[in-house]
Amino acid sequence: MSPLGRMSSEDITDSVSKFVAHGQGFGMVGTGRSLALFTSGGDSQGMNAAVRSVVRMGIYVGFKVYCIQEGYQGMVNGGDCIKEMAWNGVSNIIQLGGTVIGSARCKDFREREGRKRAAFNLIEKNIDSLVVIGGDGSLTGANLFRQEWFSFLQEFVQEGTVSLNNKPYHY
Repeated sequence: MSPLGRMSSEDITDSVSKFVAHGQGFGMVGTGRSLALFTSGGDSQGMNAAVRSVVRMGIYVGFKVYCIQEGYQGMVNGGDCIKEMAWNGVSNIIQLGGTVIGSARCKDFREREGRKRAAFNLIEKNIDSLVVIGGDGSLTGANLFRQEWFSFLQEFVQEGTVSLNNKPYHY
């Protein structure tokens, strides 16, 4: 507590960390779900503030939150480019320029096979929601990805690479 008897930001962080550490979340809409966010396109003011807001609000409402480094390229590459975030992982980033999680052009994502690889990487981490921070081109790519999502799922199930039994939000 602060000297004036008000809660300080450290008190709030500690409370959130305690809930999250015990896997309790706050019993809200995100409980048991996962979301990933990435930045795409040219860097602009406010991207880090948006990253911080999405990560913290996602955690607050119970989501497991991931950041995809290097935009669409990171989604296609998968692996270490998709990292789970913690509340404190986005501290002290608002004042920084650019985007702390990176942004890259991605030729692979322009092709269906690249988008299919990206879909598999998201499913592999049980990510069922995606937040895109970017401009018109970024959102156009996300819309195309959304339109193809169910066809990717059907292909994965037919190929036997994915079972939807334990992934209720993917279908």
